[in-house]
Amino acid sequence: MTTSRKTTKEERIKIVRECLENGSKYGESAIKHNVSYQQVYGWVKRYKELGEAGLEDRRGKRKVNQEPRSEVEELKIKMSQLEHELYMTRMERDLLKKVKELERKDLYRK
Repeated sequence: MTTSRKTTKEERIKIVRECLENGSKYGESAIKHNVSYQQVYGWVKRYKELGEAGLEDRRGKRKVNQEPRSEVEELKIKMSQLEHELYMTRMERDLLKKVKELERKDLYRK
């Protein structure tokens, strides 16, 4: 198994295109460019799905702040934002219910 090494976006594009021209021989491309088979396979898969934008290194960055690469990714981001908004709304509702309940108990005691 080959140890991984750092690659630039341009290198990844070159490796993927070369691999696709050779009939998707991932192992040969991996050995030739001194990267792992899994890396080449993943790059080719993302290249087929998202094009060159799929080969960007986006690790360590929040998805919300990133430019969506596809319509599906944009919809996932929007969905997560709406889920968070719904969660916050439910928390606020539950808090208000609790406050009203405590106020009623206070009025009853007096």
